Amino acid sequence: MTDQTVDLLVIGCGASGASVAYEAVRRGLRVAILEAGDIGGGTSCRSTKLLHGGVRYLELAFKTLDVAQLKLVREALLERGHWLKEAPFLARRLELALPTPALWNQAYYRVGLGLYDALAGSEGIGSSRLLSREAMAMALPELKAGLSGVAYSDGQFDDARLNLLLALSAEQGGAQLQTRCRVVGFERDQAGRLSGAVSEDREGRQQRWTAAVIVNATGIQSDAIRQLADPTASPRMLTSRGSHLVIAEDLCPEGVGLLVPSTADGRVLFMLPFFGRTLVGTTDEACSLDEATAPSEAEEQYLLRYIRDWFPAVQNPTVTSRWAGGRPLLKPADTDRDSSRVVREHDVETLPCGLVSVMGGKWTTCRPMAIDTLRAVEQQLNRPLAEPSAMPLLGSASTPEQTRAGLLEQQVKLQDVLPDTPLRDAQVMHLQSSFGLRALSVIADQSNAELEPLSGVIPLCRAEIRHVIDKEHVFSTTDVLARRCRLAMVDQNDAETLRPTVESLLIEAGISRATASRDLNLSMND
Repeated sequence: MTDQTVDLLVIGCGASGASVAYEAVRRGLRVAILEAGDIGGGTSCRSTKLLHGGVRYLELAFKTLDVAQLKLVREALLERGHWLKEAPFLARRLELALPTPALWNQAYYRVGLGLYDALAGSEGIGSSRLLSREAMAMALPELKAGLSGVAYSDGQFDDARLNLLLALSAEQGGAQLQTRCRVVGFERDQAGRLSGAVSEDREGRQQRWTAAVIVNATGIQSDAIRQLADPTASPRMLTSRGSHLVIAEDLCPEGVGLLVPSTADGRVLFMLPFFGRTLVGTTDEACSLDEATAPSEAEEQYLLRYIRDWFPAVQNPTVTSRWAGGRPLLKPADTDRDSSRVVREHDVETLPCGLVSVMGGKWTTCRPMAIDTLRAVEQQLNRPLAEPSAMPLLGSASTPEQTRAGLLEQQVKLQDVLPDTPLRDAQVMHLQSSFGLRALSVIADQSNAELEPLSGVIPLCRAEIRHVIDKEHVFSTTDVLARRCRLAMVDQNDAETLRPTVESLLIEAGISRATASRDLNLSMND
């Protein structure tokens, strides 16, 4: 058994774990990240792909007079602005239309969304606006007739790539990153406090990690790690499944999404533009951990029924992909637990044994979640952390202005390098949306055969696949086709046709056939 010594050991490399590691490296800590599956392979790659403040949280804040919810919305809106500026190749502004059948509904939502805009302050990304029936019909041509509405802006992003780039940025900054590596036990000092952990890879090899502080950032699996550290710890997590379908029909041809604020059973539903198709989700359904990653047949029919209701011309939508994610919800903390709980959607808890757990929250607020976690780490270290150093996200420049200018300059160079095919413009956009300012280096000095697009849905090429296998901790076809690019999330059949190609490149790179040839399955963390 080999030994490693670090200041901070982070268990889990989803959005929260990768963010904690990234912010810790910026503050000078020696960091290791252990992930049982793939980077972002759990809930973090199965979101609705929105960076948002939470319109429904704003409505709840006023209905319950809850100031804490209002503060949560403002925090999320500020973070939405942060990611749109810092990673413009991964995130973009998206306008959504909220339908209103009557004038009083329109007035109600117009006032609420005006406050939503105001809460964003200097990070605002566009003012909400009224939509007449004619304007609504132009924005969403297939929508059922007779509806006016209100339009507002949020952000749409590539969740899996942002998660990956946070982890790779931390690794480039000095963090040790190991995937397919499960924590199987903890070590303790004479006082009974955690002093390290033991991990085990898929071949059964074990490694000992000595760490001053251990952070549990495992999302819906948080209770398992908490109870491994302290068998008496009461469960804190609830799991709510969000289900998503992608349909071939483009219901949002003008780039405007639809928000259904309240279905018959009180849920919120999104229908969003997605690679020339439509992403439909999400329903919140309490479920067990085993049921968290695949939509049930009942949920799929529920979503299809609402598509038919809102878009009457589309009675037989063609589902090209489906997935679900388990949203981590918090039970109230016990009053006798040593917890730094604040009234918000996430909680940072420190157990008596010293384990720090970051729980709950949502993608948009992963950065403040990480910063709150590092405050608890400071307390465990009994010393203040250094001020964060400048460390741009991989693919970004030192400033947002430099990033935008660099992307424009790189577009011209990519046009010159890529083969002259009908998909060249789409390939330029795809490479930049995946790699940002590093896109040109990914395909440099490659032959046309290596650069030819392999799919008309998402134009990835062999050179790109070789790069992600070599540089991005890839082990399986699902890693490549669902998370390093989003082909399987858009069209599972098209991804399946490329599986043999990806599998052969994985084997060529030295990955075992048994690992490389695992089924392309969006319900698996693999």
